[in-house]
Amino acid sequence: MSPCELTAAVTATANIIAVRLDDDELALLSSVLVQLGDTLATISAQRAVCCREEENRCNS
Repeated sequence: MSPCELTAAVTATANIIAVRLDDDELALLSSVLVQLGDTLATISAQRAVCCREEENRCNS
């Protein structure tokens, strides 16, 4: 999937979800998904740091 196709799919998904939720539900879902994204980014960053530390120990 190209970057353009991915962003189009995400936009379409957001529109489909938005028409089915009221404003409060949409705000709550948005907050939950932001937290999910932030948590996944934190996990990914921690894995990268741990992997580098492990490589440094193996190469020493």
